[in-house]
Amino acid sequence: MRGVVQDARGSPVADARVVAHGSVEKTDKSSMSAADGSYAMTDLAPGHYQFKATKRGFSDSSVAERDLAAGETLTLNLTLPPNAGFFKRLSEAYAQDWHGASDNGTEPPRRALPSPLNSPPFPNSDWSYGGSPEIGAPDTNVPPLMEALYAGANGDAWEQSRVKVYGWVEGSLNLSTSHDSNYPSAYDIFPNRIEFDQAVLYVERIPDSVQTDHFDWGFHLTGLYGTSYRFTTNLGYFSSQLLDDHRQNGFDPALEYADLYFPQLAEGINIRVGRFISIPGIEAQLAPNNYVYTHSLLYSVDPFTDSGILATIRLNERLLLQLGITASHDVAPWTRDARPSATACISYTFNQGNDNLYPCLNGLNDGKYAYNNLQMFDDTWYHKFSASWHMATEAWYMYQRGVPSVSGPVLPEKGTNGAFCSAGEIRCFAPEWAMVNYVERQLNAKNYLSIRTDFLDDIKGQRTGYKNRYAEETLMWGHWVGSTVLFRPEIRFDHAFDRAAYDDGTRKNQFQLAMDVIFKF
Repeated sequence: MRGVVQDARGSPVADARVVAHGSVEKTDKSSMSAADGSYAMTDLAPGHYQFKATKRGFSDSSVAERDLAAGETLTLNLTLPPNAGFFKRLSEAYAQDWHGASDNGTEPPRRALPSPLNSPPFPNSDWSYGGSPEIGAPDTNVPPLMEALYAGANGDAWEQSRVKVYGWVEGSLNLSTSHDSNYPSAYDIFPNRIEFDQAVLYVERIPDSVQTDHFDWGFHLTGLYGTSYRFTTNLGYFSSQLLDDHRQNGFDPALEYADLYFPQLAEGINIRVGRFISIPGIEAQLAPNNYVYTHSLLYSVDPFTDSGILATIRLNERLLLQLGITASHDVAPWTRDARPSATACISYTFNQGNDNLYPCLNGLNDGKYAYNNLQMFDDTWYHKFSASWHMATEAWYMYQRGVPSVSGPVLPEKGTNGAFCSAGEIRCFAPEWAMVNYVERQLNAKNYLSIRTDFLDDIKGQRTGYKNRYAEETLMWGHWVGSTVLFRPEIRFDHAFDRAAYDDGTRKNQFQLAMDVIFKF
């Protein structure tokens, strides 16, 4: 089969993809059109075929059907109509995604170890580390909104700029044995109701860290609205919505940073400047980045976002070093609680890429009590058992010094808890430690199971408000529709060992059925 791909005016179209679908063997074969619009396909088995041409910036051609006999050569010219309106293009992008017809093209170049996981169904395809794009990995994310923009009149300009605009909305439902509060379970702290958790908009440009010959740059802006804002709020960033007004729903500019990428230093250095997610750990505030809808106890009480500067240095494809200075945890640099704090992490991948260790010292300073001035010592271990099983384990120890006693004359800062100090102490040392394990099973490309086991010892009660030991178990099923809609129903059981801490301090045990739905755009 040979022919020419042309536009509605009869001009040749280069780089169009012509697909031949065989009705007998149910397989596809493709060819790209040359500069003069010509294409050719050889070695097609005899039979009945459907031919179609596609290219961004155009609507798809009509499907042409032909029967090919042995030794026969046919000529077929295909015409690409003008692109449809924006909403038509957007709906077509969703239709292709949900029916598995998206054109992923050839695999882009990569300067990193092979990805150990599949995404979807999992949030990431590589062992994750925070504070940087993955150095050496290509940016393959093309959400439906960008598909629609790329196919428009200014599609080439969008692609060349590498600026992307996308996001998601998330809603949830939970049924709980508690009546007034699910806390310290998070993010579904309001029991027995439907919630609007997150509406998130990203605007970003990711630096090209696969290439090694020139400096590149990127940026990221996030706007978040919903009940989840309380878990990203930083003192000084619109924090009065939560700390003063106690709003159920609020807005937070959760992330705003610039990335500066220097490939000539080591095997690549990315310097991030701005506000970013506190880098250690398995979980993140942004819903699609997590295995499970609700969050572990470990994550619910550790730092959320930091403001500062962080350098991520790739020493080789297995070893990364991260060094940074921040304004301490969950505070804007211009607040009185801010103080210079050091962060240092190492990421090491071994065992043919099946294991990764990620120890971090996070936000270290004198440790004197201030708004979330946590001194954090964290370690994460990822392990792949087989093609369908892997696990992720995290443990941390944190503390603050000089925390006001709950029974003393010094009031704790707004939005923080005091400590259950020894008798006669006005202030005291308040430590806590926690551990969580995720076991993940991929059922197929669209379904996976998560089993989470979690323990927290809030030794002085400074993080949860109760001097207590906690444990929780969660079983969750994740189901994808295409790569844009995710359902995550779960069963969760929480237990407080030492005293009632759930449902505003009235229950030791809490059982939940919960589910969220994420719709990406």
